[in-house]
Amino acid sequence: MAKENGGIIGVVNTPTANTASGVWALEDQYNARVSDIWPSTPYSIDFLVIAGGGGGGSGTGFNGCGGGGAGGYRTSTQTVNKGTVITVTVGGAVSAGTSGNNSEISGTGLSTITSAGGGRGGGGSSGASQAGGSGGGGGQGNGASGNTPSTVPSQGNNGGTYSPNGSNGGGGGGAGANGSNGINSPETGGAGGNGIASSITGSSVTRAGGGGGSPSTGLSPAGTGGAGGTGGGGAGASGNDPQPTGTAGGTNTGGGGGGSRTTGGGGGSGVVILSMPDANYSGTTTGSPTVATGVSGKTVLTFNGSGSYTG
Repeated sequence: MAKENGGIIGVVNTPTANTASGVWALEDQYNARVSDIWPSTPYSIDFLVIAGGGGGGSGTGFNGCGGGGAGGYRTSTQTVNKGTVITVTVGGAVSAGTSGNNSEISGTGLSTITSAGGGRGGGGSSGASQAGGSGGGGGQGNGASGNTPSTVPSQGNNGGTYSPNGSNGGGGGGAGANGSNGINSPETGGAGGNGIASSITGSSVTRAGGGGGSPSTGLSPAGTGGAGGTGGGGAGASGNDPQPTGTAGGTNTGGGGGGSRTTGGGGGSGVVILSMPDANYSGTTTGSPTVATGVSGKTVLTFNGSGSYTG
């Protein structure tokens, strides 16, 4: 839709998605809007980006194992233009002894937000605990660092350390707190660090809890597994012999898995959530997110798997 220039010789302006320079008659503006080529007003989107949690440690012998760290937890509010394609990557679940997968949002004109997968819990067969969004708990060693790589504000916390005398595994770090250290008396695995609550979906939900550590086995009475952190952290296995499997981190919470000498719990998958004014929601998505409209005047997209949204 070209602008009429009153017979003056020169360049005839044409509106784009971002600009419409010059003086425009109301009729020309109307026709451009109908043709969907008139610039739109940028609008804000709130983002919650949670990575996948780390798997709990698995062991050998009678030693306890560390819980997996929660996936990194990051928020952002950014301004987008009409037509901006926002690519959403959601970190998937992992098995025991494996660090979690990253989650991310990116797009032209946006600051890319990457949340790091949670670190695995330590254990005799899975290896030393690893750093991540939140760090894995130690199994026969120290807990690993959270907020790795470093972000401001912090995306996570450190894993707890095993108890050197009783060999009870430390809890994985959570988004809101460090994992607890293993306890010698009574023999107890460290609790996973708690997650963080968000009301982006319209109700308060806590996510990204760390996995609990497991105690050593072969003791009487049997030791107690560490509790999973609030927000999807899996509990560590009890000290019974044979030791049960650790509890997996919650699906789409980014929770870390619980430790176990037999087999640690897997790390839970992450989630990415977008919230924008109802009036600005374009309806163009890929990846089949859950769509909720009218949430205090907002449309909320919950991506449990990777996809995209076009503004």
